[in-house]
Amino acid sequence: MTSHHHVEPKKMYFVIFAALMAFTAITVAVSRVDLGALNVVVALAVAVTKAVLVILFFMHVRSSPPLTKLTVVAGFLWLAIMIALMLTDYLSRAWLPEPKGW
Repeated sequence: MTSHHHVEPKKMYFVIFAALMAFTAITVAVSRVDLGALNVVVALAVAVTKAVLVILFFMHVRSSPPLTKLTVVAGFLWLAIMIALMLTDYLSRAWLPEPKGW
């Protein structure tokens, strides 16, 4: 069995690291601004972007075989399903009246 190692230049790692630090600064800056319901949306968007950068470059999925890429996509799909199910529970809680006490 042969092992294929794709060698990336160090500059690429520094650029990705700088992007991750910039996104971290954006996360901190946005946390100090009241955007209402958009705070969660922006925070999740930045988090997903950072996760994708780490997965593609630092975990070398970008240069991995197709089965590895399929596994990563399946993982993200499963995460999306779990978040959707959680949101259906959270968003539908107000649909029923509060139960009265004893």
